[in-house]
Amino acid sequence: MSLLKEPDYGTPAREGEATVEVTIDGVAVTVPPGTSVMRAAKQAGLDIPKLCATDSLEAFGSCRLCVVEIDGARGTPASCTTPVAPGMVVRTQTEKLGKLRRGVMELYISDHPLDCLTCSANGDCELQDMAGVTGLREVRYGSGVDAGANHMDLLKDTSNPYFDFDASKCIACSRCVRACDEVQGTIALTISGRGFDSKVAAGAGVPFMESDCVSCGACVQACPTATLQEKSVVELGMPTRSVITTCAYCGVGCSFKAELRGDELVRMVPYKDGGANEGHSCVKGRFAFGYASHPDRVMKPMLRESIADEWREVSWEEAIGFTARRLREIQAEHGAGSIGAITSSRTTNEEVYAVQKLVRAVFGNNNVDTCARVCHSPTGYGLKQTFGTSAGTQDFKSVEKADVILLIGANPTDAHPVFASRMKRRLRQGAKLVVIDPRRIDLVRTPHIEAAHHLALQPGTNVAVLNALAHVIVTEGLVDRAFTEERCEEVAGWETFIARPEHSPEAVAEITGVAAEDMRAAARLYAGAGNGAIYYGLGVTEHSQGSTTVMAMANLAMATGNIGRDGVGVNPLRGQNNVQGSCDMGSFPHELPGYRHVGDDDVRDIYEQLWGTPILSEPGLRIPNMFDSAIDGSFRALFVQGEDIAQSDPNTQHVHAALAALDLVVVQDLFVNETAKSRTSCCRARRSWRRTARSPTPSAGSTGSAR
Repeated sequence: MSLLKEPDYGTPAREGEATVEVTIDGVAVTVPPGTSVMRAAKQAGLDIPKLCATDSLEAFGSCRLCVVEIDGARGTPASCTTPVAPGMVVRTQTEKLGKLRRGVMELYISDHPLDCLTCSANGDCELQDMAGVTGLREVRYGSGVDAGANHMDLLKDTSNPYFDFDASKCIACSRCVRACDEVQGTIALTISGRGFDSKVAAGAGVPFMESDCVSCGACVQACPTATLQEKSVVELGMPTRSVITTCAYCGVGCSFKAELRGDELVRMVPYKDGGANEGHSCVKGRFAFGYASHPDRVMKPMLRESIADEWREVSWEEAIGFTARRLREIQAEHGAGSIGAITSSRTTNEEVYAVQKLVRAVFGNNNVDTCARVCHSPTGYGLKQTFGTSAGTQDFKSVEKADVILLIGANPTDAHPVFASRMKRRLRQGAKLVVIDPRRIDLVRTPHIEAAHHLALQPGTNVAVLNALAHVIVTEGLVDRAFTEERCEEVAGWETFIARPEHSPEAVAEITGVAAEDMRAAARLYAGAGNGAIYYGLGVTEHSQGSTTVMAMANLAMATGNIGRDGVGVNPLRGQNNVQGSCDMGSFPHELPGYRHVGDDDVRDIYEQLWGTPILSEPGLRIPNMFDSAIDGSFRALFVQGEDIAQSDPNTQHVHAALAALDLVVVQDLFVNETAKSRTSCCRARRSWRRTARSPTPSAGSTGSAR
C-alpha cells in the first residue's frame, strides 16, 4: 500500500443543490451556489496552483498563485476567493497566468532556504510542488542569502515535544494561524508585524510551549512547507505507506491515516473522510502513538500455568489449542454457564460481534457483558423507554447546526476535545450555551467562549433541575404543540405531572443550589431556540438517577420539538470510541445484536438459523455477577477482550479476589496489563493499522491464563 494522498479542493464545500453551471478550460461543471472557482475546477478534474488555500479553511487569497482569467472580468482574480456565477467562462492555464505565477514563485523562493534534498519535508512540500507546477527554473532576484534582506536567520523553535517550528522556512501564508482559529478554536497563533516583518508568532511572541497552544497539530496539518514539522518525521524520515485506523483514546473515535515506513509508525495524520473528526485531532490521537513501538508491546502469544511461572512465548496453534481445551474441560466439570466473556468498546464492531457470537454459539450461554453497559446503561434504558431505541440521536457534525446547546455533566474540552472544537466553533458563530454542572468547566468562560448560563447545581440534583426547566416550558406555554400532538404519546399526563408546584424553579432552588431566575432563563432560551441540542456525559449516567435524568432530557427535547433533524437531539458523549457499536453488536447478557432480547422466540430463531446452533433464552451474567459467581465457585473461566478490569472496575479488592478464584483467564490486549498480571497465561496483540474494519482501535490481540 502506498502513501494515501487525499485530494485538496482548496476551499470548503458549499451546501445546497448543484445548480450553477460554469465552464473551466472548456470543461462544463455544475456546482452549488457559493462554490469557489478553485473548488469547481478541482471537481472538474482541473488543478489550479495554490499555497495559502486548503479545503479545511475558508479562502484567504494571499498567495496569488491561484489567479485565473474570467471572460468579462477585469484583471486576474484569485480563484479561491471568487465564487462561481451562472455561465461563467474561466481559463486557468494561459501564457499570461503562467508568467504571473512564476513571478510569484520567484519571490517565495528568493526568501527560502534551498535545502530541498536534505529537508525533512522533501517530497511532501507544497512549495516544492508549486515550483515544479509553475515551471520555475531560475530565480532572477537570487535566492537564499544571496537575495539581500531575508528571513534566513530566524531561529527554530523546538520547545514543543511533538513538532518543530522553523521560522526560516515560513512563507507567511497564515494557514497555521487560520487552522488554530477556524479548526481548533484555541487562537494561540497570530501574524505579528506588517509587510516584510510579518511572521507567525505563538502568543505574544513566546515559544510554543509557553503559549496557549494545546498541541492538537492542526497547524502542522495545515502547513504547506517544513516550517511546522513532526519531530518523528525529522528523526525517521518521510513515511511511505498509509493505513486507515481509528483512535481509541476517547469517545469521539477520530479516524486517522497511520503513516509508516515498512512496519515503523512515523506519524498519525487525521483523516479528512473521518465522520467524527473530518481531518482534525487532539494531542493524544495525533502524537501519543509511542505504544506502537514500545518495548513492552506483546508481539507473540504467551502462556503460563500459574501466576508464579514466567511467561512462555508460544505459537498461535499452541495458544489457541490450550485455551480451547481448558475452556471445554472447565465446562465439562462445572457446567455450560461456568465460562463467559467481556467485550471491549475500543475494538471494532466486527471483533465485538465475534466475541459475543463466541459466547452464545460456542460457549452455549449468554454470559457476555461490556463496560459500555456499566457507564452508559442509563442511556440505553432511558432512550429506549422514551424514543424506542438505545442509541443517541445525532452525529458529532450535527452540533454545527445548533442554536442553543444544553451541556449536562460533561467536560468536552478535556474528555472529547475534537468534538469540543466543533462546539466552540459553533458558539463563536453565535450559538448560545447552557452549562449544567457543579464544576466551572472551561466552556463556562474562556477568552473566546462564554456560556449564557451556568447552572452550578448540587451533585445529585440533575432530575430536579431538568424537571424545573420542563415546568417552565409547560407552564409558560413554550411546548411545541404541533410536534407533540403528531409525534408524542401520553403528553397530557406528563404535563400535568411536571406542572405541579413542587417542580417549579422556586420550589427546587434550595435543594439544587441554582437560583430560580437562572433556571427560568435557561428554560426559555432552550425552548425558544430554532435548534436546541442536549449533550451529556458520565456526570449524568454514573448516578443512581441516571436513567431518570436521561428520560427527563428526552422529555425536554420532545416537548420543544428538538428531535429529528440536524442541530437538535439528545446526545450522549461516550467514554470510549466504540461504545455505541459494542452495544449495537450484542454485548449485553440480555440482548442479541440490534438490542433484541434473548427471551424473544422470533429473535432467537433468526440467530439460530444464522449461526446453526441453539441460543439460550435466559439472560447471562453481568460483569458484577461474574465476579460474585467466581468467588462462590460457580463461574470458572473468563475471556477479556481489550479491557483491564483489575485496574478500571470499582471495588478493586473484590475484582482481584474474583480473578484469583478463576481457573482460566484469557486477556486480549496490547500489553501485559494488570488483569493479565493477576492471573493470565496467554497474551498477544497486533497493530491496529493492519486492519481496516469499522471502528478499528489500537487494542486488538489475544491473551489467556490458567491456574
